[in-house]
Amino acid sequence: MRAGTFVYPWDVVGDPAAPGLLAGLGVETVTLASAYHSTRALTPRHPAHRIVTAEHAAVLYPPDPDRWSGHTLRPYPAGDWAPGDSYGEAARALADAGLEVHSWVVLAHNSRLGGEHPATSVVNAYGDRYPWAPCIARPAVRAHLVELAAEAAVRPGAAGTELESCGWYGLAHLHAHDKTAGVPLGDREQYLMSLCFCPSCREGYATEGADPDELAAAVRGALAPVWSGSGPARPLGRFEDAVLSWRTRTARSLQEDAVRAVRAAAPPGFRVLLHADPDPARCGANAGVDPAHVLGLADGVVTPAGSVAPFAAHARAGTVLAANLPVVTGMGGFPRTLADDAKRAAEAGAGELRLYHAGLASDADLTAVREALRTLS
Repeated sequence: MRAGTFVYPWDVVGDPAAPGLLAGLGVETVTLASAYHSTRALTPRHPAHRIVTAEHAAVLYPPDPDRWSGHTLRPYPAGDWAPGDSYGEAARALADAGLEVHSWVVLAHNSRLGGEHPATSVVNAYGDRYPWAPCIARPAVRAHLVELAAEAAVRPGAAGTELESCGWYGLAHLHAHDKTAGVPLGDREQYLMSLCFCPSCREGYATEGADPDELAAAVRGALAPVWSGSGPARPLGRFEDAVLSWRTRTARSLQEDAVRAVRAAAPPGFRVLLHADPDPARCGANAGVDPAHVLGLADGVVTPAGSVAPFAAHARAGTVLAANLPVVTGMGGFPRTLADDAKRAAEAGAGELRLYHAGLASDADLTAVREALRTLS
């Protein structure tokens, strides 16, 4: 079973031992971040640092000034956490170690963009903006994300790409000193809190026959029992289908445009995968999709191991179904059960593994990964 792992450029640049360590795990591919959101990351083996703070969403290579000339929205270069062409330097070192490199592109997740351009953000039914969540219905946002997908995906030496957050983002977001857990929110409540009411989405709901003011009131009413502690969120009734139709149509068109732009910029044989969830209403890194549609569009998906089966039902010859398995114990992963988990994913239809995340994992976790992959081979 072909296996790959996620890595940041700062896990590799400045650490001559990193490429060999990764190759020695038994993986064939590395999914290397080329455009990524803000984060604070542990680097447990790097000879020069232990913590990397990426202060804002950025591209980890020099963006092309000609491509972005005249654009109000443009990618932010990284600071000292990934200077210059950190992606390119890491990619060359990994290729020299015999690893196939794919780019890892995060799209609709960018707090700095929302902070500097508030009109780009998702706005919930209460009027609160989510600066980390660019609204994919906004024409300027869509144009920016499609352009970013093409540039960040097709980097020199990349054999393919994985597009993360290629769809709706919403409430869920690990923020600085996050204090949003006072009232537990399940999937339904997260969905309702993620519905956008920016001008573009209000127009969109209207095209589906839903008055946006009435819909916003219905969302607030549906959530009222949650805030009072009297019960879960109520259904939206007659608005339910209109909302899902608008959001599904919008996400589909973004995915179509992004994949088309990547293919136009890429050499023959370049593989395009989407990080995806089979529930079209899902928000976040794994964009909610219709499995049949997305597998007719991209070369395949990267999806949580428990979500493989709905995609397998629509897979064709050559379709890539990669099961994403967390292997960092401190982040809730299970490296010691990796072999069994991988076998279950294969039974569900997965042909590849993605291991999250070799750069963050402890030595003990990597030892468990190495032993599991040796067993699987």
